[in-house]
Amino acid sequence: MIQTFSIASYLAVKEVWRNRGRFLLVSLVIALITLLVLFVAALGEGLGNGNREYLSKLDADMIVFQAKSDNVIAASRLGRDRLAAVRRVDGVADAAMIGTSSASLILPGDDEPLKVAMLGVEPGRTGEPTVLEGQQLSTDQASEAIIDRNTAIRSSLAVGDTLTVRTTQGTRDEFFDLRIVGISDGQQFQLQPSIFVPFFTWDRIRSKSEAEVNSLTSVGNVILVKLQDPAQLEQVSQRLVAQVSNIETATLTKAIQALPGYSAQQSTLNTQGGFTLFIGILVIGGFFQIQILQKVAQIGVLKAIGAANPVVAFSSIIQIVVITVIGVLIGALLTFSFSLFFPPTVPIVFNGTTSLIAIIALLLIGPLGGLVSIRYAVRIEPLKALGLSS
Repeated sequence: MIQTFSIASYLAVKEVWRNRGRFLLVSLVIALITLLVLFVAALGEGLGNGNREYLSKLDADMIVFQAKSDNVIAASRLGRDRLAAVRRVDGVADAAMIGTSSASLILPGDDEPLKVAMLGVEPGRTGEPTVLEGQQLSTDQASEAIIDRNTAIRSSLAVGDTLTVRTTQGTRDEFFDLRIVGISDGQQFQLQPSIFVPFFTWDRIRSKSEAEVNSLTSVGNVILVKLQDPAQLEQVSQRLVAQVSNIETATLTKAIQALPGYSAQQSTLNTQGGFTLFIGILVIGGFFQIQILQKVAQIGVLKAIGAANPVVAFSSIIQIVVITVIGVLIGALLTFSFSLFFPPTVPIVFNGTTSLIAIIALLLIGPLGGLVSIRYAVRIEPLKALGLSS
């Protein structure tokens, strides 16, 4: 076996070197396929991450929605009376209301305003992001804000600066100044950079209809719930629905899946990645099949002088693996190089696990694509290949 493998390796490497131009072109084709697959995977991860980032990082076990809102945060409306009722339910360790709205962050100079998600959170409770720089929010009505890393990068704002947001109050645009007290890690909400303000400050400055402008009732979107025992999630959920009127509950995973367009977006991108891999198998398989057809006579000579089928098979496999590995390495290096020049507005995230799975799949497409050609190579009859059979 060792001798067979040694002979096969010699033949495979010798042929690759003698025809390096042809094999390099195939490696470049594989590199382009690798580039496409990795970018599709990174785009899917980036879009998905931009949609779910804030929810996925919440220190909460479930979310309480208004009944019949289909677990869609924007469609849910809950008053403060529901928050008090939720906190009284047995098994609830903490509950906090959050409100979501959009706002325009006014940038200095002539730059276009930055569209941001403005979230109202309760200081010191679940829902408020942990800051990496600066300090947490102080009180429920302070004119303060925490900005996430995405907002900081795109606006060049820092702790201690004052930001100005524009919202619509009835039919008028109003401007509000907030002091930045902290910067968190990435906390995008529905593909928008985020700013976090105390809940009652959010309720005062958020965009409102004409009917809401003079309203004294504070209304949020959902209530985040942290449990005393996460293992009791189902039981506490049943208690909440039974004891608090007109609500429904969902886990964070379920709430993420309910985000508008999230599931369809991920399915589309995963399908694109799968088709790209399938096309790669066909391209590589087609090349090596043509390669085998062009050297039928050579394989016939090898078999005529005593080369066994395992030598021919191993030689073909080694060629396919070497060319595939070279192509994938070139593609991975190109992908990494290109990623360094993408602006922060492009939602591309290279997740280690996702990228590793994609690379493993790419390394497998070579051998899979070459199965037909390997089978054909070992079935070649020496006399027929040399034209000596009657």
